[in-house]
Amino acid sequence: MNKKIKVLIVDDSAVVRKILSTGLSRDQEIEVVGTAADPFIARDKIINLRPDVITLDVEMPRMDGISFLQRLMTYFPLPVIMVSSLTQSGCETTLKALEVGALDFVTKPSLDVSHTLEEIVTELAEKIKESANVKVKKKEYFKSTDTIQPRTSHALINSTHKIVAIGASTGGTEALKEVLMQMPPNAPGILIVQHMPQLFTKSFAERLNSICAIEVREAKDGDSIIPGMALIAPGNYHMELRRNGARYFVTTNQEMPVRRHRPSVEVLFESVAKYAGSNAVGVIMTGMGDDGAGGLLKMKESGAKTVAQNEESCVVFGMPKEAIKLGAAEKIVPLDKITPTILSLLS
Repeated sequence: MNKKIKVLIVDDSAVVRKILSTGLSRDQEIEVVGTAADPFIARDKIINLRPDVITLDVEMPRMDGISFLQRLMTYFPLPVIMVSSLTQSGCETTLKALEVGALDFVTKPSLDVSHTLEEIVTELAEKIKESANVKVKKKEYFKSTDTIQPRTSHALINSTHKIVAIGASTGGTEALKEVLMQMPPNAPGILIVQHMPQLFTKSFAERLNSICAIEVREAKDGDSIIPGMALIAPGNYHMELRRNGARYFVTTNQEMPVRRHRPSVEVLFESVAKYAGSNAVGVIMTGMGDDGAGGLLKMKESGAKTVAQNEESCVVFGMPKEAIKLGAAEKIVPLDKITPTILSLLS
């Protein structure tokens, strides 16, 4: 029998600790080795129990989750999945946690909706199993990079009628930040699907907008796609490209999830293949699963240029791996080369 993944649950709510512990223990591949009500208790249990993965509440007494995470990544780096509340402050704190070093997050269970609880525990179990294989790098105490940096390394490009479509999941928030911060002010119109629930995509877009030279915002149905702007698919909505004459725009809908996701990278890429063809570049980045792999192949077949993030720079080499296996990626590059590659393909 394979060795079970040892999990430590850190949450100030006894009810949530019980729900997560009971639910995760049903999974044959997971062993919940302990729970902790705050980071100080967690610190001792980490030393004694040596967990493979930690689930961490965002807001806790005595020391908040971010401060604890900073110390953990400095002195004892481990895969961490945040358990976040669906509030504005919860969204912002979760995004900060992903910057500091958390691998992923799930939204905190609603205590009065049983089917939602089951879905969240299942989602958390999947992310624990994927995260257990990730080698977390030690970080120095977190230093904010939330300032707009001068972008002199890439020439401005003629972006008329050009579209860049990007798909990402686990590890994608930080990877997308690196890609977008390198974009010049008149970069081509960019469409992004990052697997995230509602509320989080708006906070994520606002955070990126504050640090990038381009404008970044959550997409709304009917938004035009223009140079110097990136649109992020809203949580729980598919986003598709459409064209009316020379004008590109997006539509959003709540049709059935595709590859278990809404928004789905597959849906975006297929629409870009149909309406932009050779005027597009498709990029598939870090994430678990295979969402977007088939869509990237359709983009390539339509004449678009296609790029996949390489294994070494991915947090989870799932989505790019599947795209590469299909022969969908023309270029396979590390994270820091994605933006230069995009711009070179469109110049």
